Amino acid sequence: MPRSMTDRSGGGVDYLLIAAVAVLLALGLVSMYSATHGTEVFVRFQKQIVWAVLGILLFVVVLLSPARFFHYSAYIIYAVALVPLLLVLPFGKVVSGNAGWFGVAGFGIQPSEFAKVATVIALARFVSDSTTSLRSFRDLGIAFAIVFVPWLLIFIQPDFGTGLVYWAFFLVMIFWAGADLVILLAFVSPVIAAVLSIFDLWMFLAFTMVLSVVFYLLRRNIGVALLFLVLNLSVGFTVQYFYDRLPEYQKARIAVFLDPSRSPTSAGYNVMQAKVAVGSGGLTGKGYLQGTQTQLRFVPEQWTDFIFCVPAEEFGFIGAIVILCLFGFVLHRGWRIARDAPFRFSSAMAIGITTVFFVHVFVNVGMSLGLLPVIGIPLPFMSYGGSFLMTTMIAAALLVHTALYNTRGE
Repeated sequence: MPRSMTDRSGGGVDYLLIAAVAVLLALGLVSMYSATHGTEVFVRFQKQIVWAVLGILLFVVVLLSPARFFHYSAYIIYAVALVPLLLVLPFGKVVSGNAGWFGVAGFGIQPSEFAKVATVIALARFVSDSTTSLRSFRDLGIAFAIVFVPWLLIFIQPDFGTGLVYWAFFLVMIFWAGADLVILLAFVSPVIAAVLSIFDLWMFLAFTMVLSVVFYLLRRNIGVALLFLVLNLSVGFTVQYFYDRLPEYQKARIAVFLDPSRSPTSAGYNVMQAKVAVGSGGLTGKGYLQGTQTQLRFVPEQWTDFIFCVPAEEFGFIGAIVILCLFGFVLHRGWRIARDAPFRFSSAMAIGITTVFFVHVFVNVGMSLGLLPVIGIPLPFMSYGGSFLMTTMIAAALLVHTALYNTRGE
């Protein structure tokens, strides 16, 4: 939670955060050049330069905005962001199975990325309102609806990876704003129960029993504990019922999604090649433009979801650690800005943006290392994609903007 008005710290332009973002952006361009030069897709590197310039301009525009601009215009920004999300369903084009893109002069625009930042801003405005109480089911329902509406439109496209990010920042933001731990468990536990019911029956049953005990200890109410026991058992057995009746090919897809090594020549090919690329870099790497996995294009479309493999192979363990440390610095800075922000809105917005960055970094690097399923989560500031790059620059600028006014009382 934010500190009190009398315990302010920070303030001024956060040049270190700006520097970290600039280095990550430069490393992304360097990695993308390595992954695309000498091929027919080199045009994507050229487009990324255009996106980077636009992203820097948007960064400056956000930084120059009035102190309370985003607080006052939060709901307007949210409403404006929902319009293209609605229009993209009937009028958008399909890219990699996702009907969530507009084609503009040879460039692709993905509204779900802009809506992500807009939703963080709108949710921050609502949870920071003096009349909002997240211990009230009514207000909690409104907070849920703010996230559910854009998530549903994105789910229909379908874009499961981006949708996952929405629920991650929703849970963190309502907890940061004072929601009860029991409420958070109520949101998360059915999802975990559903996944475990597919994996292992006994793990699922053990989870539901242990969680019911936790609910009882937190509330000292046997009725609440039994309610969540019945809820999680119902969700788990329902999911298991429908899963058992899926065609075998659909079960196989789910199995590969959870464990790509089961299909190394098809769905799991990208992950297997990405692991080889990361592992073959050794301590110091093979040298810039010298990575065999990168230069021989063994990892398909490695300039997008698997961009982390490029510097990991060419600059080795040291290069990978440098990138992770830069991201770690950005995340730590974001958390400190959220902690020190004197206003509830600024604090909630900063922690929401930091959560978005964390989920993207954690999942993307996890995918590249073969530790997490491939769900199409790009790496901030580095992966190819104009909409994503511009929105991450906007998000980073919002963190710097918050830090700038930490001590001004505006």
